Formats: sequence, C-alpha cells, structure tokens
Amino acid sequence: MKVTEVPAIAGAFLFEPTPFADERGFFCRTFDADVVRSAGIDPDAFVQDSLSRSVRGVVRGMHLRSGAGEAKLVRCSSGRIFDVVVDLRPGSPTYLGRATFELSGETQATLYVPAGCAHGFQALTETADTSYRIDRPHDPAEDVTIAFDDPELAVPWPLPVTTTSERDRKAPGLAEALRTLEARRAEVKQA
Repeated sequence: MKVTEVPAIAGAFLFEPTPFADERGFFCRTFDADVVRSAGIDPDAFVQDSLSRSVRGVVRGMHLRSGAGEAKLVRCSSGRIFDVVVDLRPGSPTYLGRATFELSGETQATLYVPAGCAHGFQALTETADTSYRIDRPHDPAEDVTIAFDDPELAVPWPLPVTTTSERDRKAPGLAEALRTLEARRAEVKQA
C-alpha cells in the first residue's frame, strides 16, 4: 500500500492499495493498521464505520465538527466521487488550503481527513457508495456545515448539483461557519 502526503492539507494522507486482479475481478487490502501507524495515525482511534449511497450529482458537504473535531478515513467503495477537503484549523500551515481528489471503486484509494478540516463530495456515477471510518462517536451538537456553493470556497464541482440535504441547502457561508467554530472554541476554553 502506497502512502502519499497531501501537500495542500497538512496531516492529510492518501492510501493507495495494490489490487490483485485476475479473471474474477480484484482483491485488495483497504485498511492496514501497520501502514496507517507508519503515517503517524493511531489505527485504534477509529470507533465507527459508516456508509453512504449517493446518486449522480448529489453533493454531501461541506461538513466538519467543532470541539475536538473528527478525523476520518474516506473511501469510495463503488462508483466514483469528487472529494474535497478544506483545512479550517487555525494555526495550521495549510489553513484555508483546499485539495480535491477523485476516489473510485476501481482504485479503492482511501483519504485520511484530519480533524478540523471540512469535507464533502459529489457522486460522479449513477450510484456511488462512500465508506467512512471515524475516530469519534457522532455528537450532533458539534456539527458544522458550510454552504457547498460558497464563493469563498469556490469548489469546482464537476457536475451540476442535483440534490443536497436540507441542512446542506441552508448552510451558512465560510465566514459565518468560521465565526461559529471560533465561538465554540472560546466556549471550550472557558469551561
């Protein structure tokens, strides 16, 4: 398994497996604790696996969590997605940096998204299954959503957006989301 650092997002990594292909299809390892550990990530920190299925044009995001944040491993297990990560960690050397990827069921590459980064994706195929391995139990009170079409983010979604959740449609822009994150950080410091 090849591990590549993502230059635009400090602490993000792309894990690319080496599939064994034959007339039956292919087999590959999509998670290897030793490889993850070699990248400086605690493989035992992950506590939840989730899966979403999306149809072509759907956008999910841009999402992140306040508080301690949420690190995740993201993989498109079937179909193809356009994946986006934005660094929203104050003090990060790549603060406000953005990176995009095409993840697919063909490659089974996995993206490590560090805590404090916003994440979203668009389904590029008729259906796309996206798997997440998350390092903290979900707490809805910590959810932060940023408008996927915010001009400050300027995400180059490759397809017209067909569907989003109501939460994503009503999400505030980046500036308001950053104020929310800062206010929540201040609350934590006072506690």
